[in-house]
Amino acid sequence: MAIYHLSIKIITRGEGKSAVAAAAYRAGETIKNEHDGIVHDYTRKGGIIHTEILLPDHAPVDYQGRAVLWNAVEKIEKQCNSQLAREIEIALPVELTQEQSISLVRRFVQENFVNAGMCADVCVHDNGDGNPHAHIMLTMRPFKDDKTWGAKIKKVNKKPVYTTDWNDRGKAEQWRAAWAAYCNTALRINGHAAVLDHRS
Repeated sequence: MAIYHLSIKIITRGEGKSAVAAAAYRAGETIKNEHDGIVHDYTRKGGIIHTEILLPDHAPVDYQGRAVLWNAVEKIEKQCNSQLAREIEIALPVELTQEQSISLVRRFVQENFVNAGMCADVCVHDNGDGNPHAHIMLTMRPFKDDKTWGAKIKKVNKKPVYTTDWNDRGKAEQWRAAWAAYCNTALRINGHAAVLDHRS
C-alpha cells in the first residue's frame, strides 16, 4: 500500500559533503569533482531505473550533463561551509508502474521546482523490495537572464535578504502538500483507491 514520505535536506560543504559525490552516487555514475580532484565511482550501484536532468529556461544547455552541472555548482560556491544543493527524497506509490511513477515525479519536479528556476537532477530507484523512491537534487542559486548564476543573497537596507523564497519554511510545507496531491491524482487516474496525507 502507498505510504507518504518526503524529506528535505541540504548538502553542505561544511559537513564534508560534495554535490558531485552525491549526484554520482544517486545516479550510479563516475564523476570527477574538479574542486578537489576526487573521482567518485558508483557504477556498481544497482536499483537505478531512471535518471534525468530538468533545466529552467535561463540555465545553460550543457548543464544537461550531470558532471558539468554539479562541477559548475562546486565552482561557483567559494565558502568552506557553502550550501551546495537541496535534496528531496520521496517515496513512490507502490501501486503505480515504473513508467507511471517516472511520469509522476517528472511532472511534480517540473511544476514545483524547475518552473521556479531550479535545475533538478532526478534519480528514481527501485530494488524490487517494495520501496520505490526518488532522489531530487536541486540547485540553490537562481539564474540571471544571461544564463550565469545569480546571487543567493543581496543587501536591502544593509541587511542580507535571500533572492528567492526557496529556503522559506512555508515552501517546505507547500512542497509536502503538493507531493501528496500529485500522488493522489496519479493514483485516482490509474484506478487505485489509496489516498495519501502529508500531515504526519
